[in-house]
Amino acid sequence: MRRFVFHYIGIAFVALSATAHASTFTFDTDPFAGTNVKNDPGRQIVGGEDFLSFSPGQDVFSIDSKVFGVGSTVNFVNSSADLPLPAGVNVVVLETFDDDNNPATPFGAGNAANLIANKITTPGPGFFIYFNQSLDLPRLVYSTDLSDTNADLKILARMLNLTGAEGRNAMPDFTAADFAFTPATSTVPEPSSFFMMLVVGVAGVSIYRSKRVRS
Repeated sequence: MRRFVFHYIGIAFVALSATAHASTFTFDTDPFAGTNVKNDPGRQIVGGEDFLSFSPGQDVFSIDSKVFGVGSTVNFVNSSADLPLPAGVNVVVLETFDDDNNPATPFGAGNAANLIANKITTPGPGFFIYFNQSLDLPRLVYSTDLSDTNADLKILARMLNLTGAEGRNAMPDFTAADFAFTPATSTVPEPSSFFMMLVVGVAGVSIYRSKRVRS
């Protein structure tokens, strides 16, 4: 019976270790705090982003929906600038890496924002990931209005581990699961908490059954 107990505890810990490596990057403060951006005419682009390593399909950008004014639902699209973007989208991963077919000219946040704005007709704040031509890596950007070419932008993060061809090839790997708008409306426990509960529960049931067999 002890083998039975340790067998299930081992399975639970294997499952726990599989989720323990995922990272959550939280953004929950005013992106323009300490600046006069909202009062200045025209587009302002604010840098000072976080430098981080991000694994698409595993890690998560957790964004405070109240602070950024994006509601509670992630409306995601991963697309090139040649394709139409659906109404109501608030997270865009842009798979276009240039806006003038000239690799020698910069392709920055403003250029990417313009490509997106030209495809969106529904006003509203949102986020996009684009591949910066000069830095040779992707960046996460907040826009006060994805449909407006004059909207203010805040660079939130640059992903240092996704450089060059590896970074470009990783762009299609981003999905809606890489984003979460909080505060969460669900009380579902975190994966690590869930599996710890599973470990305790399985061990308790197994020990109880073992005692019943011996009695």
